[in-house]
Amino acid sequence: MNLVILPAALAELGDAAAFYAASANAELGLAFVILANPKIGAVFRSSRRRYLLRRFPYSVIYQLSENDIRIIAVAHQRRRPNYWVRRK
Repeated sequence: MNLVILPAALAELGDAAAFYAASANAELGLAFVILANPKIGAVFRSSRRRYLLRRFPYSVIYQLSENDIRIIAVAHQRRRPNYWVRRK
């Protein structure tokens, strides 16, 4: 299965990692456990899934297809709700 990260989601991940510094990098990296178990995130918004990070207020929003896991957003849970819904 291929991992596809939208440029906007990659920028969000970079911003979050920079904010939380080195200790956050490990936890944010755990979000990509999605590769090992693509259905780990709860179904969210019809065809999308959401994986909540445990120690940080971020969710990874993603979509599954037959061959790809597409990361749509690394969204802060308390800022600008649903700003990413138009991303494809």
